[in-house]
Amino acid sequence: MKLPLSYYSNPDVLFLAKDLLGKVLFTEINGDITGGIIVETEAYNGIYDKASHAYGARRTIRTEPLYSHGGISYVYLCYGIHHLFNIVTSVENEPHAVLIRAIEPLEGKEFMELRRNMPASKPAISSGPGSAAKALGIDRSFNKKDLTENEIWIEDQGIRYNPEEIIASPRIGVAYAQEDALLPWRFFVKGNQYVSKPNKVIIPE
Repeated sequence: MKLPLSYYSNPDVLFLAKDLLGKVLFTEINGDITGGIIVETEAYNGIYDKASHAYGARRTIRTEPLYSHGGISYVYLCYGIHHLFNIVTSVENEPHAVLIRAIEPLEGKEFMELRRNMPASKPAISSGPGSAAKALGIDRSFNKKDLTENEIWIEDQGIRYNPEEIIASPRIGVAYAQEDALLPWRFFVKGNQYVSKPNKVIIPE
């Protein structure tokens, strides 16, 4: 079942970042459907979060999608190389977002293999936010897309993880965020081979 717009309106971005684990992210490009189970996320808590692009209520052409109502995509280029896919959450003018850091290939693996030039059995195909986006064919053209439409969407297929299977740890690559870099706002499925940097220091929930 495709997640409805109301799902994304939840103001608790930490809840959503954990709840999205096990949901399935799909894209359809020129009739080719690819999908993967979300196994790693990071929460970004809007204007109060020093790691967020919207910290201090910063508004630019790039960050404007973050201020939309929840349920649209926010895609940006990192280091001029990698496209990173984020889910905008909460209500209008409350710029929360969840970064999708890794997926486990589920559908359309042959298309992912072509995009990434490696077998789907190799964790690197979709481990890390840049790789996950590339495997699904996500680029800047997917910015500001409605996640209830048919180009990119998320489904609940009944995949659930027990609380002890979900690890919380500090986010990756946000040292600039000072004390906020230490917040345990990265969530991942324990033992899943597609999780990026699984050996980082972990803080049990």
